Amino acid sequence: MAAINILLLLAALALLLPSLVLVAEVLAGALPSKVPAVFSGRRARIAVIVPAHDEASGISATVHSIRQQLSSEDRLLVVADNCSDATGSIAASLGAEVVERSDLERRGKAYAVAFGIRHLAVDPPDVVIVIDADCELSPGCLYRIGQEAFESGTPVQAHNRVLFDNQKMSPQLAHRAFAFKVKNTLRPTGLRNLGLPCQLMGTGMALPWRLVELRNLGSGELAEDLVWGLQFAKDGHAPRFCPEVSVTSQHPNTAEGQATQRARWETGHLTTIYRHVPRLLLDAIKYRNMPLFTLALDAAVPPLALHALCVGALAVLTALWFLAGGSGAPLVLAAVTIAALTTALAVAWAKVGREHIAPADMLAVPVYALSKVPLYAQILLGRQGSWVRTKRDRE
Repeated sequence: MAAINILLLLAALALLLPSLVLVAEVLAGALPSKVPAVFSGRRARIAVIVPAHDEASGISATVHSIRQQLSSEDRLLVVADNCSDATGSIAASLGAEVVERSDLERRGKAYAVAFGIRHLAVDPPDVVIVIDADCELSPGCLYRIGQEAFESGTPVQAHNRVLFDNQKMSPQLAHRAFAFKVKNTLRPTGLRNLGLPCQLMGTGMALPWRLVELRNLGSGELAEDLVWGLQFAKDGHAPRFCPEVSVTSQHPNTAEGQATQRARWETGHLTTIYRHVPRLLLDAIKYRNMPLFTLALDAAVPPLALHALCVGALAVLTALWFLAGGSGAPLVLAAVTIAALTTALAVAWAKVGREHIAPADMLAVPVYALSKVPLYAQILLGRQGSWVRTKRDRE
């Protein structure tokens, strides 16, 4: 009996902590904020790296969007990574510098970015900016994040916006759009409002050259951006969030594209929690590294659907345990956890969810969470462990 009580208490505490982190970030993110940019130094010389694998159908728009914001001193480098199409030749015809990489064993964005950085080392820039091959930039994006990274000496993350086709918005996709906005907009805004760093998000990342020139960014991590941000924070260079400018990509509309993207992102996130977060939390406490502690706690918040599933399961188990004559302490902790999660969801919906979800549809969150059980079962069984490119709608 005592062992079961201890296990339930530990499970309740393990879910209460990320719930409290989530509600704190959401509440802070709902507050108004605006920090004007004031730059005093010389203009940074930037190099934009675009890792591109078989992106012939869409690379033109990305190259055009980037080139419009470059000065004569800047560079645009497209890394045609294991391409079997005309990605490289199309980018080169539009004025981009192109290098080709062929390595079928080591595949993924991290390897492509590391390859591009080695290429740039001959004539290094002040700042490297990573932009995905399917993104378009808001006006002034490259200058804003590049200059802030240059003058602060820390990585800077632009607002990573994902557009959903409202004409093809199913209930499940509406909840997914809501979850994206919570993760990519509300939570990092809350961290910035609290004077805290944010996670890197894979695209729209400005990295000072001195932080990447000697670092091996090539890895087999599925969530390489998340791991990079944690590593930078560990070394004393925690990333900053810059919501004033954005990079925008289109969420896939096909079932295949959605499934591939969802599996890669959530597997990468959960793998990072398992492999890195506990150790980094201990390192942060040991070395009194508050930025690292903040980002490790933020990374420990699981995907929203999984978190809701676990909290619901905890509520049922602790209630059954109490009715069977067990201690009420786990049930009390479960109730606090539910209250925190419910508050976070309510505030988040009021701030960023109205566009996609009607108030009554928020009651369907458990249904959305249950729909992802097969994905989490695959992750648990280790069936999604390698990088797979997301298929574009136009292909």
